[in-house]
Amino acid sequence: MKERYRLADRVDRLGVETAFLVAAHAAAHAAAGNRVFPFHLGDMNLATPPHIGEAACRALRAGKTGYTPSVGIPELREALAEDFRRTRGTSYTADHVAIQPGGKPVIAKFLLALMNPGDEVLYPNPGFPIYESQIQFHGGVAVPYGVVPGETNFTFDIDGLEASINERTRLLIVNDLHNPTSAECSAEDRRRIAELAVRHDLIVLLDEAYFDIHYDGRSTSIVSEPGMEERSVILYTFSKRFAMTGWRLGAALGPKEIISIIGKMNVNDESCANHFVQWAAVEALTGDQQPVQEILAELQRRRDCCVDLLNDIEGVTCYRPDATFYLWPDVTAAMANKGFTAYQAFLSTILQETGVSMCARSHFGTPLPGEDRFFLRLAYSGIGVDDIEEGLRRLKAFLEG
Repeated sequence: MKERYRLADRVDRLGVETAFLVAAHAAAHAAAGNRVFPFHLGDMNLATPPHIGEAACRALRAGKTGYTPSVGIPELREALAEDFRRTRGTSYTADHVAIQPGGKPVIAKFLLALMNPGDEVLYPNPGFPIYESQIQFHGGVAVPYGVVPGETNFTFDIDGLEASINERTRLLIVNDLHNPTSAECSAEDRRRIAELAVRHDLIVLLDEAYFDIHYDGRSTSIVSEPGMEERSVILYTFSKRFAMTGWRLGAALGPKEIISIIGKMNVNDESCANHFVQWAAVEALTGDQQPVQEILAELQRRRDCCVDLLNDIEGVTCYRPDATFYLWPDVTAAMANKGFTAYQAFLSTILQETGVSMCARSHFGTPLPGEDRFFLRLAYSGIGVDDIEEGLRRLKAFLEG
């Protein structure tokens, strides 16, 4: 049969966020009457703090339902710039901020503004799958660098990153406080990454979606390193810090020249972000921060519960990371003990036998040469402690049975 549509060649290069595919399998399992323990998706089952919702309602009642400036309302841009001056030591003003309908749009707009077809872009693998998807979709060459185990947590293979830089390398994507592994840069790591970016004149996307999800101490941004403010675009999202995943609001922050281009893309793509949601975000940034601390405390409680239970399972080992709401346990021995050699069969069997739904290394990029360990990703942001205990108890019984 003759094809009815002739699709653009680039469509073949478009990937997906694979965690949503796992979510679909979990939903089908639940629809068949089975109990599901959702560790697969980094959504949150914690309510947005009430004062933020009330601010949105006030804005709605006040008629804040029309278009806004394409880069966002001035009040929100200034509030976010002030937040960054305080937390990251930048010199940003409102002119350095472009509000977005979520964090994801920043990835594509960064690439469209700065990447020509054929340019090489360094990105973390394992990593958020949208990096590779968008690089390839827009005609760039996606060059991965790895994540490696450290003493107390995963970190980035900066030697491998450096070895991949050549005359075609144009951009670098860094996701410190990392999805999916929770890898976190040390002070020395941040210094080395900044030094490489400056020496090779790379423009850097700093994905800081999890900057505020930090349990012990405070996060430090690579933008604070010498030479980085003028060559970095920061991806910010309200989703994690304020439990606003469904509100779809984020921002790009960086040099005025780049932010101006991203603002022009806003005009072409979505005109502007939702008006009354932006007023809710002003309240989120400037209002009571106690609910944010309560969100962190609950996430930390879930983390500790997960880590303790995972490390009590034969054949499973797991770090206790200080940031994000993801765990990346090594299950190499557990898979071997049960006779599994492939992720899909392992995950499907676990879902059928226990109801536990998780992602795996295979959902976050093609394994790099030399990888010989097997890992799962568990998100604990959307599941309470009681269900964590029950789900991981069932997982332990299956893996040790």
